[in-house]
Amino acid sequence: MKKKYLILFIATGSLLLLSFQVFKSGSFLLQSSGIVIENYVEPDYGLGAGHIDSLLPFPEFKDGDRTPFDLWRYGGKDKSSFSNAELPMEWNAWLAFNQERKPALMHDIDAYMHSRYNFSQEAFPGVFMSGGRKKIMKGPVSRLPKGINTYEELANLSPEEIKYRDLFPFKPLAHPLASTAHMVFPDAWNKAHPEHVRMDLDHDYPEAYLPEFPAPMFLTTHKELGDVTNGREITFSNYFEIFNGLLTPEQLEGLKELLRPSPTGWFNQTTHRVTVEPSTGVACFSCHVNGHTNGAFELAPDSRPQLSRLRVGTPSMRGNYNMMQFASKRSIRSMDHFAEVEEYFDGDPAMMQQIGPRAIQKVVANRMGDFNAILDFPPAPKLDAMNQLIPEKATEQELLGEKLFNGKAKCITCHSGPAFVDDYLHDLQVERFYIGRPEGPIKTFSLRGIKDSPPYLHDDRLPTLDDTVEFFNLVLGLKLTKVEKEALTAYLLCL
Repeated sequence: MKKKYLILFIATGSLLLLSFQVFKSGSFLLQSSGIVIENYVEPDYGLGAGHIDSLLPFPEFKDGDRTPFDLWRYGGKDKSSFSNAELPMEWNAWLAFNQERKPALMHDIDAYMHSRYNFSQEAFPGVFMSGGRKKIMKGPVSRLPKGINTYEELANLSPEEIKYRDLFPFKPLAHPLASTAHMVFPDAWNKAHPEHVRMDLDHDYPEAYLPEFPAPMFLTTHKELGDVTNGREITFSNYFEIFNGLLTPEQLEGLKELLRPSPTGWFNQTTHRVTVEPSTGVACFSCHVNGHTNGAFELAPDSRPQLSRLRVGTPSMRGNYNMMQFASKRSIRSMDHFAEVEEYFDGDPAMMQQIGPRAIQKVVANRMGDFNAILDFPPAPKLDAMNQLIPEKATEQELLGEKLFNGKAKCITCHSGPAFVDDYLHDLQVERFYIGRPEGPIKTFSLRGIKDSPPYLHDDRLPTLDDTVEFFNLVLGLKLTKVEKEALTAYLLCL
């Protein structure tokens, strides 16, 4: 039974009346006044009875300690927001510890990923990414829970039943070593850039389910050239030869800075690193290769404790000229601002000072933003000037998908306009389907050119577009048929 308390106290000569309700037994401390209220425990804020009680406190850890793969089960506060550049052991011991453990850790990571996904490597026939070299994987490959035979059967259950029976196949995907965390590069990148091979772990996704490398680059200022890279990775060594005569001097300067490596929290010249040899660090284009993405992932720098930080895949920079918000949760409002604060030190200026600041001045960030502002989307030959399918070029299935996109599937609610994005953050309240920590509002990402950017959702939990359609069909309660879901995927491949 709820109890209601009225408390009077005097502060700075004024009378303040507090009124609130008590839900469970416990106590509450009003810190500003020192008043302790007995028989009070925090309410569940609409998350459901017992929800808070079922979350586990984050475990204590040191850098390098293995962390649970199911970090969504944990919640709470850390002892401190700050970190430092001291390793938990001497360098030689750190090196040996990580190298010796890596095979067993990768074995467990691989087993976990295959317990969640059936990486069949089945591709759509005759469908390729924009560079024309890499096939697009078909899905869904997310494994259904035991006792559920089809996604249609799962979608007929209520969120409460799915949660109670622990049937949700789309739980968050954690960084597999969240204590150390930082950037994890795919095999294709590491093969070309062995200085970024980590001593402690490798990427957890098969190469077939990641973006093509290197991706083509398209410029708003030179559409007549198509892919201005001609299939090459843009590097510090070749950027001037490729772009001199195409860009303004200011844009050339901005591109140079996007290619210039800087020290980061774990890729640098000190012993606080995850590479065998010291390195010059990481450049913007180390993850955003050719202004796109290579599928590298990190932890979002916007929260503490460390283990509460959400895994984030690298988003494409294509089409940023038509977007008003950047970063997954913090709503950074300009490209130059994002370039200035890019979190190479995980949101910890003290760590930056210990290892060596990036020293990106505002004028330089502006030039980086200036180049970023001419990165175009890839061609979409089936779309007209208003981004609608051209009936003569589209199949019946694709036209049905467009109709669903703008109607029953509700995609247009968040994915509108020339970039297919509304520039808002949305909270899908996915915790309705499983017992776990709410993730809160996440930025809507553009769907233009989406076939080039697997895996999907902010934390890479959806390997294919088919998985993505199944996720939203379930989370939004759309009740799409199998035929409708396939049509929606066919339409997304046109964007």
